Amino acid sequence: MRRVIFNQKGGVGKSTITCNLAAISAASGNRTLVIDLDSQGNSTRYLMGTDPNELQNTLAGFFKEILTFSFNNKGAAGYIHQTPFERLFLMPAHPDIEEQQGKLESRYKMFKLKEALQALDGFDHIYIDTPPALNFFTRSALIAANACLIPFDCDDFSRQALYALMNNVQEIQEDHNKNLKIEGIIVNQFQSRARLPNLLVKELINEGLPILETFISPSIRIRESHQYAKPMIHFDPHHKLTKEYHALYQLIAKSNPDITT
Repeated sequence: MRRVIFNQKGGVGKSTITCNLAAISAASGNRTLVIDLDSQGNSTRYLMGTDPNELQNTLAGFFKEILTFSFNNKGAAGYIHQTPFERLFLMPAHPDIEEQQGKLESRYKMFKLKEALQALDGFDHIYIDTPPALNFFTRSALIAANACLIPFDCDDFSRQALYALMNNVQEIQEDHNKNLKIEGIIVNQFQSRARLPNLLVKELINEGLPILETFISPSIRIRESHQYAKPMIHFDPHHKLTKEYHALYQLIAKSNPDITT
């Protein structure tokens, strides 16, 4: 199962959601891979506790292989790192992938990620973190994925961006990946006692958008988990937020039981 977590708007929790769902997947017994396609490397820092500049064999090397033909290419498997967490693996980001984007796009390499992931063996779940933009890397991820999860921060700017995002994903479905499913919209930073978030979510549900039933609450603990480079299941397994992520994981796991990688 390959899932992409995508929103063109920044600051909506893509990396946090990616890493926490992946960590729960691994802790549940699944061999799980995270692919960090964002040059900022937030998922890489969260799972490895390391600046992406300090790592060898990152996605910069993987994309360099795509751009330069060689008989000695490692393939995707050569860029996978074991994280400190059992059964959880990472293809780390690197700032250099930003500079590679133009060449990759001009040579129409958008299907190469899908081909590389299809050739990988031994992973039950793959989670793909994306940049906050509809660029080459995001399109590559949407083409490679079976399902798309869309984080939504409860404000009107996020709501307006959501409509354009849904149209863009639909276009990828029609033109490049007819099997891509919008698995749902994840309501993040939801303040249950505040009027505006409740009103926004209710209106989106009434419009027929696929809002997932489990909402993620705001908490300072998530920032602390970033600081200690431990997803919530390892940082504070009994916290309310951890239980919400568990519920979200179970919800999406039930939505596509027959899809495999």
